[in-house]
Amino acid sequence: MVGLGKWKFFVDTMFYRGDAVLSVGEKNGKYDIDISLTGVEVPDFSISDMSADGNTVTGNVQTSMLKGKDIPFSCTFDGDTANGFLKVPFMGKVALKDGKKIG
Repeated sequence: MVGLGKWKFFVDTMFYRGDAVLSVGEKNGKYDIDISLTGVEVPDFSISDMSADGNTVTGNVQTSMLKGKDIPFSCTFDGDTANGFLKVPFMGKVALKDGKKIG
């Protein structure tokens, strides 16, 4: 599985500016992901349609804050670095910048 470990990204939007930490694990042969944002409570979410193609992982996030909307994401891993994005309805593309493996 691509991207396993703990990753720290910088996020800069009109609603949040700071670090996002993604813990990417494996559970029963599927990705298991936890997200934390400094100083912000992350709403409940689920992830579907996750797949890996080479070093890039894609999928869709669903959250109670945007019921019925998929939030497509993509993240490309290169050794101990990564970059990606989410396409959030009503906000547009949110970059996950300068990702670094921290665990």
